[in-house]
Amino acid sequence: TPSAIQKIKQLLKDKPEHVGVKVGVRTRGCNGLSYTLEYTKSKGDSDEEVVQDGVRVFIEKKAQLTLLGTEMDYVEDKLSSEFVFNNPNIKGTCGCGESFNI
Repeated sequence: TPSAIQKIKQLLKDKPEHVGVKVGVRTRGCNGLSYTLEYTKSKGDSDEEVVQDGVRVFIEKKAQLTLLGTEMDYVEDKLSSEFVFNNPNIKGTCGCGESFNI
C-alpha cells in the first residue's frame, strides 16, 4: 500500500547499504507460521523481487506460495504502529494474532 511504501522509504533513508526489505515466514506460534521482515543488502538467488514506486521488496523462496496475493500495509493508531499483512490464503489465526495457518 502507499502507506507501507512511504514507511519503507523512510526506514531505508538512514540505511544506504541496504537495497530493500525481505519478507518471509517462519514456523512459530501456536498456529504454525508468522511473518518476518528484515533489511537486506542484496537479492538472494531464489528471492522474488517486487518493485513498487521505487521500493524493493524481496520475498524468500519458501514464503512465495504462502504470500501469493498478500497486501502489505503500514498502520498507525494511538497505541501502536506496525506492518500488517492482508493475506487471502489464511485459514486460521491464533487468539493473539501472532501466527496463522494456511
